[in-house]
Amino acid sequence: MLPEHCANTLPIPILVYHQIEGAPARGAAFRSLYVSPEAFGRQMGLLKILGYQGLSMSALMPYLKGEKQGKVVGITFDDGYLNNLMHALPVLQHHGFSSTCYAVSQRLGQTNVWDQAQGIVQTPLMSADQLRQWVAGGQEVGAHTRHHVNLSACDDALAWSEMTGSKEALEAAVQAPVAHFCYPYGVYAAGHVAQARRAGFSSVTTTRRGRCHSGVDLWQLPRVPVLRSTSLPLFWLKLASRYEDRRTA
Repeated sequence: MLPEHCANTLPIPILVYHQIEGAPARGAAFRSLYVSPEAFGRQMGLLKILGYQGLSMSALMPYLKGEKQGKVVGITFDDGYLNNLMHALPVLQHHGFSSTCYAVSQRLGQTNVWDQAQGIVQTPLMSADQLRQWVAGGQEVGAHTRHHVNLSACDDALAWSEMTGSKEALEAAVQAPVAHFCYPYGVYAAGHVAQARRAGFSSVTTTRRGRCHSGVDLWQLPRVPVLRSTSLPLFWLKLASRYEDRRTA
């Protein structure tokens, strides 16, 4: 079977967020990954003003495949932080947007323990009940492995278990299909792409920067990072220009 590729005629940005919360004190590790609730609200408001529709990965798929045309942007959140539910969900609902949150199935209701060795602040993750609230609020859950592993450090059997196990556990938790996956740390190899397809995921996102152009592999989708330092003018540039495309690596 030949690989399936994006067939959209216009570049589609897929935004990636982590935490929607005020940043920890200056000097804290990975402080850049915090976007304040106020900044997030302004960004979603700008999307609406500019005529974009914010979509989950499932809702975005017909546009990526060229079956629909429109001014759309994908909205994704990595890791499943509780502050996504608290601060992002009301804003998304206010604007009529949907999004996909990639959750780590064996860490529900815990904290981002995979970051502990790097000294990153430990933050609550959504529990199974809170993920159901997320879905009931019109949003979507995607898979991010069972333990937020570096797939390249796993043998084939463990990588397969981490992928398929997260899909199965999250589907049981939210009682809804989990059709989309995100490579933890953005680290993967060709074999993991094949595994993700075989596991039944319709799309997979990466940390490679850029917008989705026609011909991009649906199991290696680039995204547009939104950081604490992302001003509104820069946010617009990331959406509507080649700013991110030139940073593809």
